[in-house]
Amino acid sequence: MSDISPSLTASVADLMRSVAATIILPRYRNLSSEEIEEKAKDDLVTIADKESELALAEGLATILPEARIVGEEACAATPALLDTVGEGLCWIVDPIDGTGNFAAGRPPFGVMIALVDGGEIVAGWIYDPLARRLCHAARNRGATLNGEPLHARESGEALPIAGISTLFLPGEERETLTRRAEGRLRMVDIPRCAAEQYPRIALGVNDFALFHRTLPWDHAAGALLLSEAGGCVARYDGSPYRVGTAETGMIAAASPAMWDKAAEILFG
Repeated sequence: MSDISPSLTASVADLMRSVAATIILPRYRNLSSEEIEEKAKDDLVTIADKESELALAEGLATILPEARIVGEEACAATPALLDTVGEGLCWIVDPIDGTGNFAAGRPPFGVMIALVDGGEIVAGWIYDPLARRLCHAARNRGATLNGEPLHARESGEALPIAGISTLFLPGEERETLTRRAEGRLRMVDIPRCAAEQYPRIALGVNDFALFHRTLPWDHAAGALLLSEAGGCVARYDGSPYRVGTAETGMIAAASPAMWDKAAEILFG
């Protein structure tokens, strides 16, 4: 699929805003303990995640009936669904990215949707319900923030500002990266929310981020957004990020030059 029409773009954005307003935000800071579950260690799900994914799936099926829908919570219930994300045309849905923050009653959190065709990301949307910030990108058509062109920029700081997610890194690799970064990078806390981290890189708040786990609902929309804004997203060896592979590890940077600098510092 190569044609992402303005009407499709607008329909997805309207759906995200509607679901956020009617399902997600009414639950924000209004969850009972029974409405929060632990799917796995450091991985929560709330009733708002489940209800909003169902509503998003229903809306997306109306917008583009020929596309399958692969949602994070559906994959949690049926893991085999994840094996299909690189096949054909499908929507990838993260109903609430940053669920840990949302469940704790703090920002940031966001809604992420990507449209993928045969493993190629063709469009992506990232919506911040609190800030009402909508980021969008379509392949070969650039990126926008609230409808205005978005061009990625570096921070301009003497030491690159790095958001490195170490949560899922093996211990030895974590220690090696931390040692290599000392004195060469300014390490900052990560937001634990890819829906926030990708815009931070594009807007020059951070220069790059490193991710070990690269599940498609966390990264498909953001990777396209940053790439279309002029940044660079690639595996540690420089190969492109594609949906539907079992690879792990990725660097997302505000520019190709910054990606090269980050890779050289962290991996030599």
